[in-house]
Amino acid sequence: MAKPIKVAAFCGSLRKASFKRMTLTETIKLVPEGMTIEEVEIGGLPLYNTDLHQAGFPASAQQAIDCVAAADAVLFVTPEYNYSIPAPLKNVIDWISRAPNQPFAGKPAAMMGASMGVLGTVRAQMHLRHSMVFLNMLPVNRPEVMIGQAQNKFDAAGNLTDETAKGLIRDLLVALGAWTRKLRG
Repeated sequence: MAKPIKVAAFCGSLRKASFKRMTLTETIKLVPEGMTIEEVEIGGLPLYNTDLHQAGFPASAQQAIDCVAAADAVLFVTPEYNYSIPAPLKNVIDWISRAPNQPFAGKPAAMMGASMGVLGTVRAQMHLRHSMVFLNMLPVNRPEVMIGQAQNKFDAAGNLTDETAKGLIRDLLVALGAWTRKLRG
């Protein structure tokens, strides 16, 4: 039996009832056999500051670093703020990128997003890909999961009701698993 794939997941929205949080919750429900997803908490991180870093990583930053280092792959669930990724998500990426033995380097990754707009985080995901290039992450290219008009795709309890979106999430997780296994050799 193949070794299970452990995924460290980041939700770029800090709001408890955000569509991104709902998307991550749904993603965890849809996880395929042989894969686990653990959310990395980002809300308690101080803003990245070289002075803080030089004094030693804050506990919240070290916890995020350790989660990524222990994971086989990374998943980002992002909103789109002002045509880009939100500050909390960029902040955790900046903290983790300063760790010795860079834990993002060579790590398989996937991304998805949800927004009330029609384009469903397309620009934010492109900016996230730019960061991944510098970090030497290895993203899955397809399928792309960009849940547009999210306010019409979740019920009052926060469940994703759009079957196309659910299918894309399932397919992305399967692709991430296959990519991770391939990179393991």
